Amino acid sequence: MTQLGLGLDLSTKRTRKREFLDEMTRVVPWQKLIALIEPHYPKGKTGRPPFPIQTMLRIHFLQQWFSLSDPAMEEALHDIPLYREFALLDTGITRLPDESTILRFRHLLEANELSTRILATVNEILQAKGLMLKAGSAVDATLIPAPNSTKKPGTRDPEMRQTQKGGSWYFGMKAHIGVDVESGLVHTVKCTPANVHDITVAHELLHGKEKVAFADAGYVGIEKRGETGAVQWYVAMRPSKRNKLDKRKRLDRIYNKIERLKAGVRAKVEHPFRVLKCQFGYLKARYRGLAKNTAHIETQFALANLWMARKML
Repeated sequence: MTQLGLGLDLSTKRTRKREFLDEMTRVVPWQKLIALIEPHYPKGKTGRPPFPIQTMLRIHFLQQWFSLSDPAMEEALHDIPLYREFALLDTGITRLPDESTILRFRHLLEANELSTRILATVNEILQAKGLMLKAGSAVDATLIPAPNSTKKPGTRDPEMRQTQKGGSWYFGMKAHIGVDVESGLVHTVKCTPANVHDITVAHELLHGKEKVAFADAGYVGIEKRGETGAVQWYVAMRPSKRNKLDKRKRLDRIYNKIERLKAGVRAKVEHPFRVLKCQFGYLKARYRGLAKNTAHIETQFALANLWMARKML
């Protein structure tokens, strides 16, 4: 028995995923990023011609946005027409990139440190649009877990470390960022093993033109280190000390109000982490080694900047 079709035109439905990809198509500076990669991309003088740079770059970004491994990305290209359309593979194609092709493109970006330049290029565009100011920065760090147990003993990632937070132990790495206090856009990224204290990396998160910087209580004492120059630091009071403030006393009420004002500014640094973890689904280290994961995170923050600034772009 032949089943009757429903006559649906599936191409007209504006799904949230399609809307998201359409927005990112408009705001990603494709031509500038292609120009960065082109000098390093294989020319394909013999054998099968390589896929266009823009196609591979779009596939690479799909992996960032939807948290897809190389094999999962290959399968998604076969299964999901929307992904093929976004990657410019929807018309006249005779083959699709396999997981080895996707992996080689990622390794090309890592080997030539192009993720750092991608972030810098995006920030140059945002600054030219007046979306990133130089007056102040906020700094913070987040833990990125890594697999802490394997079937074979001694095969954990040797570049990851263990640290304690809130009475619990975590194994992995830290992503430290510096953001613009006005827009909340990320201007600097630094990745370290999880046991590196936040305060030791703080001076590397400043771009050098700040007059003020904001941080949480983990950075108490930063102004005494002398590594950050003449920057005026506004660091949150330790929770244990703030809890002892007596709201009945006028001076303590003033201190508490100051802390609330500092927290309002410092909250900008939390938004990029929210985009990575909630919007892009980045919850754990995907690769082995700090270099690969740093490249991954730098690309993620470049795309997070575009996502947060998309309406102004």
